Amino acid sequence: MLAVLACEWARAHRITLHMFHVHHGLQVDADQWQHRVHDLAHQLRVPCHSVRINIDPKNGKGMEAAAREGRYHALAQLAGKVQVSHMLLGHHQNDQAETVLLRLLRGAGPHGLAAMSPVSIRNHLYLVRPWLDVPRKKLEALADDYAGQTGWYPVADPSNQQDQYTRSALRGRLVPELDDRWPAWRGNVVRHARQSAEAREILQEVALGDFETLAPSGDKTSFSLARWRTLSPARQTHVLRYWLDFHGLPMPSEARLHELIKQLRNLHALGHDRQMRLHHANHIISCEKGRVNLLGVGKIVR
Repeated sequence: MLAVLACEWARAHRITLHMFHVHHGLQVDADQWQHRVHDLAHQLRVPCHSVRINIDPKNGKGMEAAAREGRYHALAQLAGKVQVSHMLLGHHQNDQAETVLLRLLRGAGPHGLAAMSPVSIRNHLYLVRPWLDVPRKKLEALADDYAGQTGWYPVADPSNQQDQYTRSALRGRLVPELDDRWPAWRGNVVRHARQSAEAREILQEVALGDFETLAPSGDKTSFSLARWRTLSPARQTHVLRYWLDFHGLPMPSEARLHELIKQLRNLHALGHDRQMRLHHANHIISCEKGRVNLLGVGKIVR
């Protein structure tokens, strides 16, 4: 339905629209789904581009995470091929509410609870999610109307009902109970995500301001240990998270981050600190001559 409505808008504004489809190769009917997408594109008179990806179930990330990572990589490739910079994604209110619940259950902090952003950048591609406040039921009603007018019907991914996947288990077990007891819970949870996003933006501004007081190097791979120690404990922690995120590194576990903070607090401000070397995500966090450094494999991270 996002494709249908986007086509109407694009024609009215004389904008060229492309449809992308990623074939994950995980379902027996996936070939037919690919044909259905191209049928819809033909009906809408817009070009459609497909790519098939291979998902490694033994990559250590889990099937859901591996499929998501592969999908976004493939979409970025398709966008580069046809030279588009913005992509519309059909995530809706149900998706957003489920994402908040999953991240809450996994112990995510304020950054994680902001869930999906209406606009974000990934692989140099702007991802736009215009329907995060739109309930799935409304979209299903639109799809039924469209099917009645055109004879084109959407397909259902059976993995959405397969309990071995975390999101499907949440959707099948917990969501019905929430719907029964708190019918308006999705809107409340999505509102919480918006508020968390606002808090995240403020925290990012604070972290950036704090980091600039640490006499950072030009490439931001090092900063002053002595100045870091002048921050409050909470801001010391937050600026370290900002520093690692700026360089595209995953967040360490809480225990690992606390170990880093403990070592930094116990070091001498100047000298006698070369023994401090902590490995994280194929990088090394070290301290030398009063400077905290982020090192890559054999080189400084740029």
